[in-house]
Amino acid sequence: MGAWVGAISGCNSEHIIIIIKARGPGSFPPIRPFAGVLILAFSHGSPEHVDLVGGYYDAGDNIKFGLPMAFTTTMLAWSVLEFFGRKKMMMMMHEEERLMVHEAVRWATDYLLKASAHLPQALYVQVGDPVADHKCWVRPEDMEMEAATPSTVCKVTPSDPGSDVAAETAAALAASSLLFKDPAGSDHYSNALLHAAEKAFHFANSYRAKYSDSPLLHSAVCPFYCSYSGYLNELQWAAAWLYRATKNSSYLQHAISTAVEDDCDTFSWDNKLPGTRILLSQV
Repeated sequence: MGAWVGAISGCNSEHIIIIIKARGPGSFPPIRPFAGVLILAFSHGSPEHVDLVGGYYDAGDNIKFGLPMAFTTTMLAWSVLEFFGRKKMMMMMHEEERLMVHEAVRWATDYLLKASAHLPQALYVQVGDPVADHKCWVRPEDMEMEAATPSTVCKVTPSDPGSDVAAETAAALAASSLLFKDPAGSDHYSNALLHAAEKAFHFANSYRAKYSDSPLLHSAVCPFYCSYSGYLNELQWAAAWLYRATKNSSYLQHAISTAVEDDCDTFSWDNKLPGTRILLSQV
């Protein structure tokens, strides 16, 4: 998904949201401009007897990679908070466009809530077989009808942990909880996101390891989305977002104490250090 967002950075926000939503398997509400085109993938998660319908496919593939999807969700929520959160920008924004942006974020967060619903026993981090999928040229609408590639389900657990993907999931849920905070005081969905974010962060911090080091996950995520930078940058990033969402000083202390010695100047799905430094500079 990150590649899609980067490639369309010159488009206006409405076009960007339409293209992002085109990568979402399942059934969007009627406001979606191409409703009915991608009403599919309703069996995702069935090998593990869990519901993993929804979310977003990666790039031009038919795979749901948890790490880049969560990062894209964090960035989309942050973009809305920073840009559209300004009063002048909100006044310039059409109501339908605002609804489309929130709907696009919620399509991801609904999925992440389901993926994290079984914590601390498991966090589901991928649906699909990337090797088989990259050999398949069937269009998304026909994937299930033709049984083109297996909808393999991958997860991290206490015995096969993944602090990077779990912490990024926490960051996405925490950032989105701010986006859905209701000025009128009806914060049920926002609170649900924040509760799930804290569970994901606790899991990430308690069971520390790179998800791509897991014998069960390595061949499924590498070389596609290996965690090259390690997991400390995601733990710091997630703690910074949780502090922003909760104002709980323990998260701020965690972010500060997680000293990541790196002069990295590249902000990406793999390394969040520049973004974290921006967040902490705003405290």
